[in-house]
Formats: sequence, structure tokens, C-alpha cells
Amino acid sequence: MKKLLFIFGLAAAMVACKSDKKEKDAEADEESYVIPSSEKSSEKTPLTASIERGKKIYNELCVTCHLPTGKGIAGTYPPLDGSNWLTEKREESIRGVKYGMQGPIEVNGEKYDNVMTPMGLSDQEVADAMNYIMNSWSNNIDEMVTVEEVAAIEKKSE
Repeated sequence: MKKLLFIFGLAAAMVACKSDKKEKDAEADEESYVIPSSEKSSEKTPLTASIERGKKIYNELCVTCHLPTGKGIAGTYPPLDGSNWLTEKREESIRGVKYGMQGPIEVNGEKYDNVMTPMGLSDQEVADAMNYIMNSWSNNIDEMVTVEEVAAIEKKSE
């Protein structure tokens, strides 16, 4: 009987140790998790609210071609992550999201010649999508895209 109690006690102690180890591992994972800057403040700024809305739009409409990583598909769909097109051609970027685009462009030294169809987004949705893209992955473009800025961009006559 003593042996049976001893074995039962030993088994219970081993289970408790494993459970404690899982909790410590979980705590370590939480400590190593870096809170994104958009989550650090409980207050939403106009930019963080726009980015949240833009993320939904991106995941519904843009992710198929530009991928969840924003890396695009080489030679077919240009990258958005680290894109010089976004930083150097702000108006053209907004126009592309608002009206679609086609024809040759060069992004980060690579040529692309494809069609991006118009998505039928409102000016607010275009601004939100742009703010998400311009502040995701390695992108950090401080100047917020506003609805007024989007509204002022007209379609190029062809």
C-alpha cells in the first residue's frame, strides 16, 4: 500500500511540474511578444482607426495579389512592403487604389506591366487602405492619407 501511495504521489508531482513548466513557457512567450505600436495606446488616434479599417479592406481585396506579407509576386504583382513606389509616388499610389491602374511601372528596380482593376472603393476606404499599407510590414510613412487628399485626386484622361 505504501508503494502504491508513493507511486501515486510521484505521478501527481510529475503532472504538477509539467503544468508549471507550461505556465512558465507561456509567460516567457508573453514576455517576448512585442506589442505593435498601434496597440500600445488604449486611445485610438485617427490614424490607428484608419489603419484598422484599412486592414480589413486589404484582407478582403488586396491580399490575393499582394499577399499577407505585402511582398507581392515577383514580375507579376509589385511589392507593397518597402515599396519605393509608395514613398516616391504618393499621388500615383492613391490614384491606383482609387481608379485601378494598368501599364508599365517600376517598383524597387523591377518592372511590372499588369492590370489592377478598380475596386469601387469610397474615398474613405481608399484612404484607410492606403494608411494600412503605408504603415504595415517595414513601411512607416508618417503623413496620413486623408479623405480630402483622396477626393482631390482625379482620374487621368487617356
